[in-house]
Amino acid sequence: MPAAENPAAHPPEARQPGTLRPGARAASSGGPGAPQQEGAASGSSRAVVRSEAPGGWSGEFAAPQPGGAAGAPFRALVDAGWLAERIGAPGVVVFDASVGAHRGSDRRIPGARPFDLDGDLSDHDAPAPHTMPAPERFAESMRALGIDDDTAAVVVYDGAGIYSSARAWWMLRAMGFDRAAVLDGGLPAWTAAGLPLESAAPAYRGPRGSFTARPRPGLLVDADAVAAALADPAAAVLDARTRGRFAGTAPEPRPGLRAGHMPGALNLPFGELQRDGGLMRPAEELRAAFQDLVGQRERLRFSCGSGVTACVLALGAELAGYRDLAVYDGSWSEWGAPSAQRPVITGEGGG
Repeated sequence: MPAAENPAAHPPEARQPGTLRPGARAASSGGPGAPQQEGAASGSSRAVVRSEAPGGWSGEFAAPQPGGAAGAPFRALVDAGWLAERIGAPGVVVFDASVGAHRGSDRRIPGARPFDLDGDLSDHDAPAPHTMPAPERFAESMRALGIDDDTAAVVVYDGAGIYSSARAWWMLRAMGFDRAAVLDGGLPAWTAAGLPLESAAPAYRGPRGSFTARPRPGLLVDADAVAAALADPAAAVLDARTRGRFAGTAPEPRPGLRAGHMPGALNLPFGELQRDGGLMRPAEELRAAFQDLVGQRERLRFSCGSGVTACVLALGAELAGYRDLAVYDGSWSEWGAPSAQRPVITGEGGG
């Protein structure tokens, strides 16, 4: 895996190890979590879900049913204390979406299953790495991991903090599954909180699920859609790569790619959406970070090296209250290839 996409080789300005004060627990009033689904009235696209999970928490919320409107009532981000109260409850699934050096680590959050972005959850026949697999192939992978259409909640983490976990969250959204969240600070935050770990690689050997893919094509877009967004005064294209790679002063980690960026794109390195300890910044700070770049534009499109850290920007934008969001699946691996014949410029300026 090229260095810039390997979380073990990230530049200091892009990411810091996640930490959380031991024993710290943030109050939660919502978010993913219901182990038991009670069903919906005939013709309804929503169902009541009740949780009675470990830790004394109980509550109800409305969960979208297959075919219901996009946009989940779940929080996109949950903290380590929130997950610790609910882990092991029926219907609550934890995915490890680590890549690179963290992939297949022999430490996992108890019961974590592998969401293998470097393996079967990318299309290796596509020219760009980490390309979204076809819907049926994605669905088959989810079924093999025990995911049902009515799985109550999926929480995704990675070993670097928040790096590749956001990609898994966005892929689930793109395939019509809204009951998913990213673990804030990932495995480092869980470990720093003194929470239990298992000495085993992520694995799953349980029963198959019944997951059905319901693609939302607008959440993952191609180069033509990005070119249209660059020409649209109501849209903004944001690049999550480091400032050096965006400007063309730092080399691309993938051989043969051109240096620089798309004309009109804006640079927001994904690590700038995180505070010390690798946790996401508060919503008001995230909103300010985006507004400083995009002004009043609400239609946001995200790119990076291979479609992974662009999803961290999508997560930050979601937390900041933006809703018209899309990730460029091929990202710079596609646009920056000489064969793509797409315009590329260098320098620090943008959009």
